[in-house]
Amino acid sequence: MRDLIRGITEADWPQLVALESEAYANLSLAEGERLLRSRARASAGTCFVLDLDGRLAGYVLALPYPRFRCPDLARPEQAVHRTTNLHLHDLVVSAPLRRRGLGTRLVRHLTGVARARGFATVSLVAVAGKEPFWRANGYHAHPAAPVPPDYGGGAVYMSARVAAVPHPYQGREAV
Repeated sequence: MRDLIRGITEADWPQLVALESEAYANLSLAEGERLLRSRARASAGTCFVLDLDGRLAGYVLALPYPRFRCPDLARPEQAVHRTTNLHLHDLVVSAPLRRRGLGTRLVRHLTGVARARGFATVSLVAVAGKEPFWRANGYHAHPAAPVPPDYGGGAVYMSARVAAVPHPYQGREAV
């Protein structure tokens, strides 16, 4: 099997939306194409797909976002944030391909991209009991960080340090 992590193309959107629906529909967390596209537009260089022999096997949507905040699941992204934090909004691997290390491969790729772009941290909201996966990948929970109720019961804000190099916006979180 040949796999390739690459940027999202226009042709990927139908499969990407299908993967998102498959992963989140039963949890009432599916956002749909319009909202997913708005998140990808906010930072195309930190959003990508996992192409497995020409078939979309997974994707990542990550965008600059102030620490201890997360996107509103009902609204499109309106602005690009200048921040030292990259927020991993969504990581999905196709259900039949889970538990094969592909999710961890995507996490490592994103961490490398974040480091290369000068981000100091990556944050996320762990949903649907996925906190152990994120903990195993170096993320730490921040129980005091508020998580909007639309992320579902038990959602936990988490983050990991990825770089010790200064970012051009270090110390100037702007919205």
